[in-house]
Amino acid sequence: MTVYDFLSDFAIASLFILVGQFLRAKIKFFQEFFIPSSLLAGFMGLILGKQFLNVLHFSDGAGSYAGMLIIIVFTVVGLNGFEIKKGEGAETMRRVTSFNSYRFLAYFIQFTLGIGATLIIVKFLMPNLNPGFGILMASGFTGGHGTAAAVGKTFADLGWAEAGDLGMTFATVGILSGVFGGLIFIKIATKLGWTAYVKDFRFIDNDLRTGLVAKNHRKSMGQETISSVSLDSLGFHVAMVAMIAGFGYLLNSKVLAVHVIKGIPDFTVAYLLGLAFFLIFRKTKVYDYVDKNVNSRISGTATDFLVFFGVAMINTKVIVEYALPLILLILVGLVCVVLCVVPMGYRMNHKSWFERSIFVYGYSTGVFAIGFVLLRIVDPDNKSHTVDDTAMTPWLSFCEIFTWSTVPAALINGQGWFVVGICALICVVAVAICLVGKMWYKDSPAGRGGYDA
Repeated sequence: MTVYDFLSDFAIASLFILVGQFLRAKIKFFQEFFIPSSLLAGFMGLILGKQFLNVLHFSDGAGSYAGMLIIIVFTVVGLNGFEIKKGEGAETMRRVTSFNSYRFLAYFIQFTLGIGATLIIVKFLMPNLNPGFGILMASGFTGGHGTAAAVGKTFADLGWAEAGDLGMTFATVGILSGVFGGLIFIKIATKLGWTAYVKDFRFIDNDLRTGLVAKNHRKSMGQETISSVSLDSLGFHVAMVAMIAGFGYLLNSKVLAVHVIKGIPDFTVAYLLGLAFFLIFRKTKVYDYVDKNVNSRISGTATDFLVFFGVAMINTKVIVEYALPLILLILVGLVCVVLCVVPMGYRMNHKSWFERSIFVYGYSTGVFAIGFVLLRIVDPDNKSHTVDDTAMTPWLSFCEIFTWSTVPAALINGQGWFVVGICALICVVAVAICLVGKMWYKDSPAGRGGYDA
C-alpha cells in the first residue's frame, strides 16, 4: 500500500459522502429516518464493493481506516478537556457514575444471557456443540468484527477452528441490527418525546431535515487563532491533533504493548494523552490559541469518514452450518440490547437518557462507529456529554481485555456456570450502585430534557 492508495481510498469515500448528502437533501425517506450522508455513503460503498457488485476496489489497508479515525475522534475529546463549573462537581460525578454503571451492565449482560442460554437451551438441542459457543454472540455484538476475529483465533489455538466464522457472523448481524434497529428506535423516540435535542420529525426545521443550513442560520466553524502569515489556523489545529493521535498510537504499540500490557485500545491511550496535553496546556498561554470548535470540526470530519469506512468494509460472509444456535443466540443478543435501552436506559440515566442509551445500543451491536452514527443523529453537538463520559471511563477497556483473554479458556475447560455467575454478579452490582446512589430514576422517560437543552 502506498500513499497514493490512501489518496484513492479517500477520494472514493469523499465522492460517495457528497452523493450521500445529495440524496439526503432530496429524498424524503432518508430525511424521515434522519439517515446521515456518511451512512448512505457507507452502504453505497458496501454494495459496490467486493462483497457484492465488485465495482469499487479499495486498497488492502482500507479496512483499518475506521480504527485509525476513532483514535482521532477520542484524541479531540481529550484535548478539548472538560470544565466543571462551580457547584456542578457532584452533578458531573453522578452523571459519570450512573453512565459507567450502565455501560458495565450493557457489556456483561451479553455474557450472562448468551452463555447462560447456551448452557440451558442450545446445549440441550445440540449436545455436541463446543462449550465456547456462548461467548461468540458477545464477541460479535459488543465486540465487533475485530474482537470476533481475536476470539476466533483464541478458540482456533484451543482446537476449535470454526469459531472465527461464527463470530464474524454474529458481528455482521449485530452491525445490521445496530443500524436499522437504532434508526427504528430513534424514529419511535422522537414521536414519544424521549429525545432531548431532536424533536418529532413534523416539527423539525428544514436545516435538520435536509442537512443543508440556510444562510440566515449559519454559524462560524471557529476562530483563526494563528496568523496565516505564520501558519494556517486549521493547519495548527490539525497538526496538534495528529501529533497527539500519532504519539498515542506509538506509545501504545511500541511501549505499553511491549513492556507493560497488550490489548489496551489505541483510542484510550490517545484520549489519555490528549487529556494530559489539555491539563498541561490550560496552565499556559498555549491553550489561548486552541479553539475547541475547530477541534470539534476535525473530530466531526473524522467521524464522517469513519462511518463510511466502517460500513463499506463490513464482511458479509456468513455460514449456515450452525444456523439453529446462531438464530437462537442472535435473538438473545437482540433482547440484551433492547433491554439496555428500555427500560434500563432511562432507569440508569436521567437527562439525555435516550441519547446516551442509543450510543451504547450502537456500539453494543458491533463497533463504536455505529454508536457514533446513532448519537450524531439525535445529538449532533454532543450536548449530552456522551462521548466525553465514555472517554472518561477507560477502565471498562481493561475489563474487556481481561474477559476476552480468559473467558474462552474458562468455557473450554467447562467453567461456563462460574463465568455466568461472575458476569451476573457484576450486572447486579452495577444496578445496586445506581439504587444506593439514588441514580435509579422512576419518573417518565418522556420530556426529561438534556444537559444543555
